[in-house]
Amino acid sequence: MEEYYIFELNDTVERTAVRYKNRYGIELSADLYTSKELDKTQTYPAIVIGPPYGGVKEQGPGVYANQLAQRGFVVLAFDPSYNGESGGEPRHISSPEIFSEDFSAGVDYLGSLDYVNREQIGVIGICGSGGFALSAAAMDTRIKAVVTAAMYDISAMGNTMDTESRNTIIKSMSEQRWQDFENGQPAYKRNYPLENPLDKLPEDISGLDVEWWTFYGLKRGWHPNAGGSFTDTSMLPFANYSLLNHIDSISPRPIMFITGDIAHSKAFSETAYEAAAEPKELYVVPGAMHIDLYDDTSKIPFDKLETFFKDAFQ
Repeated sequence: MEEYYIFELNDTVERTAVRYKNRYGIELSADLYTSKELDKTQTYPAIVIGPPYGGVKEQGPGVYANQLAQRGFVVLAFDPSYNGESGGEPRHISSPEIFSEDFSAGVDYLGSLDYVNREQIGVIGICGSGGFALSAAAMDTRIKAVVTAAMYDISAMGNTMDTESRNTIIKSMSEQRWQDFENGQPAYKRNYPLENPLDKLPEDISGLDVEWWTFYGLKRGWHPNAGGSFTDTSMLPFANYSLLNHIDSISPRPIMFITGDIAHSKAFSETAYEAAAEPKELYVVPGAMHIDLYDDTSKIPFDKLETFFKDAFQ
């Protein structure tokens, strides 16, 4: 799907489609980005990048990988299990454990390359992948440094609900399982257009939907594999699985939380920053809203990312 990348590949960067399996045997689809001047007789630092929650590798992860490959990193941008071009049935499932595992599977793959230094592998999680990247690092000491960009902790989204509201939602999803079983497949509703992006925002959307549709529904970030949604029961495991319970155990490996000063998700980064142990940094990008940190190369602090990872790998 070469025509569906939301950015132009730099002339100095090579992109290679690769496939490999996670520990559940699910085959993941990813793009490997390297500088065309890479000397494969040497070893280089490497980074695994996960997409926003409901996104795919051709969007934000590719934007980041395209830039970081120019700076000497070997970069892997992947589609999560059950989504995009990765394997797994049924389609469009979300799983806190498996999405975290997919980061470690990326480390597995990068570490198999002769020109990657196994002691210099980091991860970047964009939006919901920020929580999964931190969860993976807490379980996998091979991950030497973590960056989150416009982080969402999907497992914390029910924390603002009272018990009655939470139980109502869980009951609804529990009941949905009867229908899914009887139908032989889980219910799923795609949020954004499948065939083509819209020319303008729908008139009936408001609130945060305006921001989401600006990226996923219009030409800016639209992709046929990014429906922006998961099966109707996908949130059930998040009710019991807290992604960031052990974030402090990542120390002494460094973490950098990148957010925007006008990002609606800023509180997630601030909360995670407080819970993390040193070394840690909260970097706030002036004038950046949440989706700007998906694709706006004028606002994503690539110099900061380069310095962070190179310092972490010393």
